[in-house]
Amino acid sequence: MGSQTNSLGENYTKELETPTNITIKRILGLLMDIIDEDNERKREVISLGIGDPTAHSCFHTTDAAKEAVVESILLDKFNGYSSSAGLPTTRKAIASYLSRDLCYDLSPEDVYVTVGCTQAIEIAVSFLAKPNCNILLPRPGFPTYALCASFRNIEVRYYDLVPQKKWQVNLEAIEALVDQNTIGIVIINPGNPCGNVYSYEHLEKIAETAKRVKTLIIADEVYGHLAFGETPFIPMGLFSSITPVLTLGSLSKRWLIPGWRLGWFVINDPNCTFKSPKIIERINSYCDICASPTTFIQAAVPKIIENTKEDFFKNTLKMLKENSYICYEKILEIPCLNCPCKPQGSMVVMVNLNTILLQDISDDMDFCLKLAKEESVILLPGTAVGLKNWVRITFAVESSFLEEG
Repeated sequence: MGSQTNSLGENYTKELETPTNITIKRILGLLMDIIDEDNERKREVISLGIGDPTAHSCFHTTDAAKEAVVESILLDKFNGYSSSAGLPTTRKAIASYLSRDLCYDLSPEDVYVTVGCTQAIEIAVSFLAKPNCNILLPRPGFPTYALCASFRNIEVRYYDLVPQKKWQVNLEAIEALVDQNTIGIVIINPGNPCGNVYSYEHLEKIAETAKRVKTLIIADEVYGHLAFGETPFIPMGLFSSITPVLTLGSLSKRWLIPGWRLGWFVINDPNCTFKSPKIIERINSYCDICASPTTFIQAAVPKIIENTKEDFFKNTLKMLKENSYICYEKILEIPCLNCPCKPQGSMVVMVNLNTILLQDISDDMDFCLKLAKEESVILLPGTAVGLKNWVRITFAVESSFLEEG
């Protein structure tokens, strides 16, 4: 490799050493820059790095969603601001949608509509913040949590997911990390970046552990219901009678509309052990300083949820399952890569990289840099999600595109 790539790799490593620089988009942008600098490149870029299925024609949203948005615009009633927490009809529709899988009914007042799940993360982390506090995050995990925590001066403590146990949470590690200043435990299910889906029994143990250490759970369910393996998706809110659960989610992945930026932050607390006038006032005050999602998209949500047929979801799951199988089988043929368990959900999978079997490759970042430059294939280095010498592969792409990659 030339000195230019080595220099880029060194700069890349330095940037990753600063938590506020670790974003998936930033890292993938650096990899694309490396490809673009090679003017003699003849190959098509094969990006298996970013989790946006809409880049491929096989993944497109339902007609019901498009029709609902068009109707919302033509009504000419949703061109102004909405309330900070979201339109009442939108909050009611999301509450009803999420209540389908619970043993109690959420109130519309439990729901706050956000600009995608990213803003839901920011709200959850920010309103819980207090002096000298800490938050428990999974490793590997989604780096936006650490980014938000760093801006709020929140100490991040990582607990490990165990690859040999289908990426289950190390519950003993959680008990060892928690103290009186812990504001919450983040659980991502279905898993990003691991592609795992937690069982009812494991989620119940997580809830019981949180109760025992006297903290709440922040449940990231942006990939909710995108489970295609043996284990069905179970919402964490089902265990909120054990410990309060703040559920974060969006329409982005299940409806294949990430660019519409419609998410939610939901308080699951049927026993009202966490929910209090002071807490609600704090959340509402924080929402007042945040921009709410586009009003006409909000207005379309009730019909998007109501009119989407089950066949649409089944077809998406069928494609994801087939692609996950292709991805897993192809990885088995590559000596330097090892996938500890077959993906069960979401759109991504973590793969271990054996650098000993590779020539002139120092680590996962070096591997991804050289793969981008020499083969125009983009993968996300595991360092970006907290696990060195692993890579994350996105399989929500055209199957032929995936096989070639």
